[in-house]
Amino acid sequence: MTVRLRVAPSPTGDPHVGTAYMSLFNLAFVRQQGGQFVLRVEDTDRARFQADSEAQVYETLAWLGLDWDEGPDKGGPCAPYRQSERLDTYQPYVEQLLGEGHAYHCWCTPERLQEMREDQQRRKVPTGYDRLCLGKTYEDRAALGGAQERPVVRMLIPDDVPLAFTDLIRGEVHAPRPDDQVILKGDGFPTYHLAVVVDDHLMGITHVVRGEEWISSTPKHLLLFDWLGWERPQFAHMPLLRNPDKSKISKRKNPAARLTWFVEQGYLPEALVNFLGLLGYSLPSQEEIFTFAEMSATFDWSRVNTVGPVFDLEKLGWLNGHYIRELSEEDLRARLVPFLADAGLYDGSAGHLDLLTGAVPLVQTRMAVLSEVVDLLRFLFVPEQDFTVDPAAAEKNLVGAEAILTACTDALEALDEWTVESVQAAMDAALIDGLGLKRGKAYAPVRTAVTGSGIAPPLPESMALLGKARVLRRLRAAA
Repeated sequence: MTVRLRVAPSPTGDPHVGTAYMSLFNLAFVRQQGGQFVLRVEDTDRARFQADSEAQVYETLAWLGLDWDEGPDKGGPCAPYRQSERLDTYQPYVEQLLGEGHAYHCWCTPERLQEMREDQQRRKVPTGYDRLCLGKTYEDRAALGGAQERPVVRMLIPDDVPLAFTDLIRGEVHAPRPDDQVILKGDGFPTYHLAVVVDDHLMGITHVVRGEEWISSTPKHLLLFDWLGWERPQFAHMPLLRNPDKSKISKRKNPAARLTWFVEQGYLPEALVNFLGLLGYSLPSQEEIFTFAEMSATFDWSRVNTVGPVFDLEKLGWLNGHYIRELSEEDLRARLVPFLADAGLYDGSAGHLDLLTGAVPLVQTRMAVLSEVVDLLRFLFVPEQDFTVDPAAAEKNLVGAEAILTACTDALEALDEWTVESVQAAMDAALIDGLGLKRGKAYAPVRTAVTGSGIAPPLPESMALLGKARVLRRLRAAA
């Protein structure tokens, strides 16, 4: 048997980090088993559909290196891979279920269904469809009121529906009893529950890996597989990613739920892959830093954690900093350019390239995310007429510092050679030896005057890169 797994995002907005999380675990198992990974777009929710969302899914998964073998953009033997292009595929199976008595038409209006639910809640009974339409024709149902002309199709859940199933991660799982789920909407589009079963069968999916929120739906899906005479796939329900307050991570509560946010902030894809793997999986060696290849080589469903992991951005920042420090200076420079360019600080000229090349070693150990380079190196690239000093840093470090700034200016102005060593030696002679100050107190106002901030790369190295004329101009202005 060839192992085939899939990820099936819905194009309803910015791609969710959960899509990457599920893709990672699907792909780790697929690559270990020598199978195929399918990307299927489940776009039957037309009310929330966003046209550019599908392209963002491709871009962010490709950025992470989580590549798929078949999909809307690549084609494959099971095309088409968009559910909206497969509508004719589902209708015969709806007719089969209706003909065999496993489904029925329902004409209830949304208003009637809402009233029904409110009444059930008032009476404190389980909510679910009351089967008013079961066994009736449209004429029978219309006579009762609260009916619409275009029906939906519902599953007829038997009284003895099996509620237990075997999960690759959790062992035997017991799900709650489902109600009569809608499988075909009035607009002719299938709901998730029908389409996912039909597509998984027709695309030969052998293992369904998805979030634990779908455990309650699994009995419905297993019924559909059985009713249609199809072999069941194996199921693995992953723990959900959680906010620090243990709630499910969502784009409404947490910007980190958006995959594009990680690109914008400057997280490295290799760090995010490592982090997502670490959230739900542990290597036999218990190493926290590992590659996708190492995860895939050791992959075992028994090593997947069943407890919903907390999405700890501090831990991700630590991991990202590690991966930044592992980059070559040339690679890091190339990754920093887009952030500086987007901030209007980098123009690609030879002069800017030289400045950035010199600055990379100064910031490589100081960044948790690449976007921090904008604030770290703004002083180096900003046009001199636009240079400003942060008011908070000025109040803290420049007030009463005129003697320090004047002594530093005089010492640096006398230099014939402008190097890191000569700049530091001149400052130390003037401020530490001459004024009797400790280096931290002596350098703080100079750093603020030269960089405009209280936090910056190493000071003598920064001043050497900035150049004598710009340094002296800023020192005099600050004094």
